[in-house]
Amino acid sequence: MRQQRTDSRGRVAPAGARLRDADVVIVGAGAAGLSLAHRLCATADRPRQPRILLVDAPAGALRPPERTWCFWEPPGGPYDAVLAASWDRLRVRGADGAGTVVDPAPLRYKMLRSDAFARFVGAHVAASGCCERIEATVEAVLDGPDGARVQARDAAGAPVELAARWVFDSRPLRRLPAARTTLLQHFRGWFVETAEDRFDPAVADVMDFRTPQPAHGLSFGYVLPLGPRQALVEYTEFSAAALDSGSYDAALRHYTTAVLQLGRCTITAVEQGVIPMTDGRFTPRGGRSVFRIGTAGGATRASTGYTFAGVQRQTQAVADTLLGPGRGRTPVPPLPYGRRGRAMDAVMLRALDTGRVDGAAFFTALWRQVPPERLLRFLDGRSRPAEDVSLGLHTPVVPMLRTVAELPFLRKRHPPARP
Repeated sequence: MRQQRTDSRGRVAPAGARLRDADVVIVGAGAAGLSLAHRLCATADRPRQPRILLVDAPAGALRPPERTWCFWEPPGGPYDAVLAASWDRLRVRGADGAGTVVDPAPLRYKMLRSDAFARFVGAHVAASGCCERIEATVEAVLDGPDGARVQARDAAGAPVELAARWVFDSRPLRRLPAARTTLLQHFRGWFVETAEDRFDPAVADVMDFRTPQPAHGLSFGYVLPLGPRQALVEYTEFSAAALDSGSYDAALRHYTTAVLQLGRCTITAVEQGVIPMTDGRFTPRGGRSVFRIGTAGGATRASTGYTFAGVQRQTQAVADTLLGPGRGRTPVPPLPYGRRGRAMDAVMLRALDTGRVDGAAFFTALWRQVPPERLLRFLDGRSRPAEDVSLGLHTPVVPMLRTVAELPFLRKRHPPARP
């Protein structure tokens, strides 16, 4: 009789599967998965390091392409050594072309490329000796009373079975949660190199509303200079549906030629993405031993689409629970944004979606009238209640109050499932 293969807890693996056992399995090696692995392996002098398996999709359609993450924090952050660039001056241009340049000190706007981040974290994780990376396509995550199992297949198609006390899944949700308002922040960016000096490396343009506005939602340009002749130039929309490839390129050609007037330039790389902006309630807990992290776990700020800073707070909290003095507790990832912040996001999204507020005028006014450091703390979910009230007074009060009054009566609906 063929002997069944079991893990350290006596669980049986499927026939033919390679069985691996660990304390923690992390599914996905994007920002959330890498950040959690890094934090769990950050201290090498513990009496017992956790055994971690980090599952990354094999090269192909399931592995995310290289991307750019932006966030703000004071100088001296943990990833400063691998930043692509950073800026202490930010600019917003209204639809009239007038620019407002602000200094958000003590904060600094930072740009991090995913490939540099992956190399940085990979080196630290490898040196710790507590984390093993596996290339496999995850097919199922199964919760159990004393742990969870991950069923996957490696690049050759062979089955792989992983067992752990805790599983953290960072894969995108197939269906977003039911919501009163669901918009998409979708964008395409060109890394460009110009024939002459066209950019000020000291100033990042975070919103430029000189783009043609869509019938529903809003659009803006985004310019992150890497040098006098190099920059990431993006076209971004907040709207109900993404564009086709030709429409993004047409919008970028218009922005780079008619608006920025860059002249002759070379496109050296392209990036594209879609970020959900929804007032739906994300649930980080997927079972007794299974949890969601990253965008799937509610780490994206609904009003802005920024995710990286929320991921850092979320994964740090998980690491503190698993490794800190209170270890032994259930490591449920927290939602990085509190109830008050989520409520304000719901109002803003509904006001934009109904057209009650002009999106370009709304954001331009905020940047022109609110102290930049306070505005960035609000966008990061770190502002105090009195500051939120003050910020609210800089918005169109009557349309916002109307939106507040109607929200409790709106039905939440599930958006269509992703393909």
